Amino acid sequence: MTEQTDHYFSAEPATPEERRRIEVRLDGRDLRLWTARGVYSPDRLDPGTAVLLAGAPDPSPTGNLLDIGCGWGPISLTMALRSPGAHVWGVDVNRRSLDLSRANAAEAGVSNVTFSEPDDVPADVRFDTIWSNPPIHVGKAALHALLERWLPRLTDAGVAHLVVQKHLGSDSLQKWINTQDWGMACTRLSSAKAFRILEVRRTT
Repeated sequence: MTEQTDHYFSAEPATPEERRRIEVRLDGRDLRLWTARGVYSPDRLDPGTAVLLAGAPDPSPTGNLLDIGCGWGPISLTMALRSPGAHVWGVDVNRRSLDLSRANAAEAGVSNVTFSEPDDVPADVRFDTIWSNPPIHVGKAALHALLERWLPRLTDAGVAHLVVQKHLGSDSLQKWINTQDWGMACTRLSSAKAFRILEVRRTT
């Protein structure tokens, strides 16, 4: 198992943590945040996430917002900074990622965010905004199960934005979402730097 797949499949990564700081700019703020081995993109803000943060419309200013697969927290923190009147949920199976995200929320001075394992999110919480750079490398079946779990929890007026690399199946993922019986439509919002941002909204 590689370090990358160790992130995707392990609640407790086997690799030594070796926590360190990196410099990133989120929502116009220069921050020094914690990363470590055994989590996704430990050395930088990955290009797909950067495309999502630059290209997605602002999240809902109120309500509950969701980051699926939060890693060390850049999407969740950006949502929390842009929508201080909302509550952000960052979910990940990797406990090291969750620990880093909590530390980074403290570094960024944001308190309107909860980082938790998926099963710890109350079942009755619905989301006004979902943002995600989904873990494509888990494989199609696991990816579909992940999206089946969370996308149907959009509120009636909620919207999801997913960033997916073109050559890793963004178009086929869009088609798959549109074949599900969730009462939702998936469209292509934009394309940039070999990535597409997909938008998902309710139709019924």
